[in-house]
Amino acid sequence: MYTPATGSEEQSELRGQYIIETIQRLERRISQRFPGSGLSRVSARLGELAGQTEAQIEHVRKPLWLARAVGVLGLIGLALLTEEIFRFGMPGSWEIDSLSDFLQATEAGANLVVLLTIGTVFMVSLERRFKRRAALVSLYRLRSIIHIVDMHQLTKDPEFVTARGAATTPASPARTFTRFELSRYLDYCSEMFSLTSKVAALYAQHLHDAVVLGAVNEIESLAASLSHKIWQKIMILNSMHPGDEDDPVTMEPNN
Repeated sequence: MYTPATGSEEQSELRGQYIIETIQRLERRISQRFPGSGLSRVSARLGELAGQTEAQIEHVRKPLWLARAVGVLGLIGLALLTEEIFRFGMPGSWEIDSLSDFLQATEAGANLVVLLTIGTVFMVSLERRFKRRAALVSLYRLRSIIHIVDMHQLTKDPEFVTARGAATTPASPARTFTRFELSRYLDYCSEMFSLTSKVAALYAQHLHDAVVLGAVNEIESLAASLSHKIWQKIMILNSMHPGDEDDPVTMEPNN
């Protein structure tokens, strides 16, 4: 799945293609173990988002030449205007009839410098803001995937294995999974959390933006927190006696 580096090549960064391949393999594993389940559909959606992420990163890494060209022109214009203002202030450079004319000319020049500076800063930052917005839209979708996966595992409670004869209600979900199946289901959820955070990390790797990095860190923290909760459930399941692996546990049909 992940080939080692050869020669001068170093695997020093995440590779989107390997993440996509891992997600696709996880989707096949879930579909084969739990055919028609909602979790398999979520994993397919995660694969689609990973593919879109790879394509979008390639797009946002390209420079916006128009914005850069306008920004350079603005800097050149600002430098020329500043030079003219300094020349204007030198004695003998201009014939000024009165002090009021000098003040009016100075004020007009200063206002022009301010406006040109604002416009230049806007154009210089336009590329960064455009790329940030595109990244944040995708990151919000990835965060939604994490919450959806968490919704699927909420009712997968090992309590119904450890507490035999637990009281149920008419609204209780159907109990059809064995201990082994529940363990695999929870493990798949944990893998999806990890892979989703890896897809998000691609943006932090290629876009050096503090806002994007903060959004990626939030996704990674959320995924790690929910994965920790899942592994607590798995540890409870693993603490059961070996002869209890066929006990049914909580699972909604086709969920």
